[in-house]
Amino acid sequence: MKTLARCTVLALGLASALSASAQMGSTSDMPAAKPAPKTLPSPPAVAEVSLVGQTITIHYNAPSMRGRKIFGGLVPFGMEWRTGANPATTLITPVDLMIGDLKVPAGTYTLFTLPSEGTWQFIVSKKTGEWGIPYPAGFDLGRTPMKAGTLPAPQEVMSISFEKTTSASTQLHVKWETTDEWVTIKTAK
Repeated sequence: MKTLARCTVLALGLASALSASAQMGSTSDMPAAKPAPKTLPSPPAVAEVSLVGQTITIHYNAPSMRGRKIFGGLVPFGMEWRTGANPATTLITPVDLMIGDLKVPAGTYTLFTLPSEGTWQFIVSKKTGEWGIPYPAGFDLGRTPMKAGTLPAPQEVMSISFEKTTSASTQLHVKWETTDEWVTIKTAK
């Protein structure tokens, strides 16, 4: 008898709770919990430099070698590369620049490179906001040749850096594996 009374009390309690829940609205009316952000295998990175008192910024994601052959393998020669991973690499400049022999007005751009066994090309695209692949043919602001160097030891994680900076010029370096490709950047006159 005591067991029957306990079961009845539990059933009434459950029915009461369900009724209250129904009066408050369905759970679909309540804001859903946001899923935890997915960690990308190639973490975001930023390269910044100050030229003539203005900050030039590059946002990119830095992939790792993970035992793979990079240039001429994972990143084929003769095909435009987003120069990083995941979202496209973005250049933000508040001042007009000369990147190599290419005039780049102040603004936001997407950066690509064209790896080669010979001379690489640095590509500035007017199309922004894309994932990085496929390459947006027809949107180039322009291309300029890069200079090549060799790193003394393999570099596991790709990097973009500014080196040999003066008040109005710098070198933008893309380093990965044993490759160091770079281009000179100056403020435009």
